[in-house]
Parts: sequence; C-alpha cells; structure tokens
Amino acid sequence: MRILVLGGTWFVGRTLVEAITDAGHRVTLFNRGRTAARLPDEAEAVHGDRESVEDLRRLANLGPWDAVIDVAGVVPAAVRDAAKVLAPVTGRYVFVSTVSVYRDWPREAVAEESPLHQGDPDTRPPAWKWGTGVYGPLKAGAEIAVHRELGDERTTILRPGVILGPYEYSGRLTWWLTRAARGGRILAPGEPDRFIRPIDARDLAAFTLHLIVSGVSGAFNVAGPAGRDTFGAMLDACLAATGATGAAVWVDDDWLTANGVKQWTELPLWRTATGTWAIDTTRAEAEGLICRPIRATVRDTWAWMHSGDIPVEHERQATHGIAPDREAALLTAWDLAGHEPAGNA
Repeated sequence: MRILVLGGTWFVGRTLVEAITDAGHRVTLFNRGRTAARLPDEAEAVHGDRESVEDLRRLANLGPWDAVIDVAGVVPAAVRDAAKVLAPVTGRYVFVSTVSVYRDWPREAVAEESPLHQGDPDTRPPAWKWGTGVYGPLKAGAEIAVHRELGDERTTILRPGVILGPYEYSGRLTWWLTRAARGGRILAPGEPDRFIRPIDARDLAAFTLHLIVSGVSGAFNVAGPAGRDTFGAMLDACLAATGATGAAVWVDDDWLTANGVKQWTELPLWRTATGTWAIDTTRAEAEGLICRPIRATVRDTWAWMHSGDIPVEHERQATHGIAPDREAALLTAWDLAGHEPAGNA
C-alpha cells in the first residue's frame, strides 16, 4: 500500500511511519521539515505547510494514496481543507482524534456513541493553547469536517486516551521516569492499585495500520485494557527500569487536592474523575487491538531516553511535573499530619 502521513516526525506520527515501513508499505510524509527526526530511509518526505491550500494541492499531484493519516490536525478548517484537497487522491482518510471530543469525559464513562462536543467544521481560531478547554471541541469539529468531505465509508476515526512510549514529548511518563531515577521518597497519588489505561504509541500505530489494510471505517476508542495496569505497577516499572532505590509514598487523593496539587499535570496521569479511564474499547478490541503491558512501555521509553535521541520541544512539557522542593514540602506535611513517614509502596 501507499500511505500519506500528515506530520510524521514527532511522536505518534513518527511511530506510525516506522510501523508502515516495517510492514513493507510505502509512506509519504508531508510536513514543514523543521523537525530533525530519525526517519526510515524508505520514507518519502514532501515539505509544505498544511495551512496552505496551495501546498496541499501541490501535494495532491503526487498521489494517489491508499490512505491518508492525519496525525496532528486540530484546527477544523485546516483539517477540512486537507480532507477536501486530498479526497480525490486517497481511498481512506484516517483522523487521529482524542477522547476529549466526548462532552462528558472525564466526568463520566464514554463509548463511541456518547455525546460529543458541538464542533464547528469550518472554524479557524486565531490562537489556542493546551489546557484552555478548547481542544476537545476543536477535534470534534475536525471529525465532522473529515466525515463531510470523505463520507462515512471512507472515514476512520481513532479516539485515543493517554498515549505513552518512545518519542513522547508531552512529559508524562518521561517525567515519572526522571523522577524515579532521582530516587528517595516519591510522592505518589491515591492508591497503588488504581487502574490506569494508557496506550503505547506502537500499539496505536499497529492498530491504525490494521484498520487501513482491512479497510475498516467508523470511530474507535483506543486505550489500554481495563483492569490490567495500575499506577503502582507503572511506578514500580519506573524504579526497575532506572535501577533507582526510591520508594513511593502513597498520599490520599483528598489531602493532595486540599493542598492544591493539580491533577493530571503536577502529578501526571493522576485524575480522580470517575470517567478518566472508563473508556469503552470493546469495539477496538473486537477489531484486533492488542496492547503491551505498562512495564514494557516504561522499559522501552527509558531506553529511548538514553539513546541520544531527544523529544520534540513542546509547550506541554512545562505543564507536567511537580517541583522537587514542593514535593518534599508536601511529604513533610503528610508526615507531620500523622501519616506513615516512610515509603509504603
């Protein structure tokens, strides 16, 4: 097959490109050429700006492709333009969306039929930033744009939750690994047996390619399996991978919240909302989604962090992680409040 990837040099896109070439397919990358990522020699690079309709038309002249994978599209009007221009030269448009499109996530459990945010497929906001509450509605609008331009039979939508693994740039797992490597008493949120359901980018890529090869349409929630991986297992894997002698101190959710610790950011992956990991992945699993255990993702991410490669610089990195002095102060306050003074992992 011949597959076009819009982007392809950061995290999920880079992982997709490797999966496509490893499977023996041909891949074309379309991006601005500003990221010096190590890409497979087989990948054909075409430089241009997806915000430019003229550049998109120039790209379309290099088609056709069996599928287009839009990895990083967020602004609905930009996704609309790409879908419109590329529709005549592709068999399928695969849009990597997010569980944030669901109106009630993370407050409630979600399935593919759950209500979505009201998205506008033609909107082009002058600027937007992570954490402002607009990401979900923008992605929802982009989904509508793809359906409108390609039709339901030629549209495949992936809605992943948290994505981890090598090349991660957002600073979630990489922060926990760096923290584990520092050793000592580690502030850990809640309870060690709390289930979490991140997905490895390589498993997301493999599933995406499977859907393309199989010609499958529709929307799919994508997350790790329910009831398998826990926060404690993730931290244990971080300590094992780094060889550190630290110990997790599990601190009560309510106490952390009362002391102003920011969920999801200061302690990455920690969120108490009941729907956070309650993502129905039955449809994807029936279609063949397979996810490796969290310890494998942790191990391979640590190896990548020491491979000489570096993640793409991104504003999200600054939003994740708690400062060492603040962590130490919180642990001291926890001890003084009469709780266990030593690591209780």
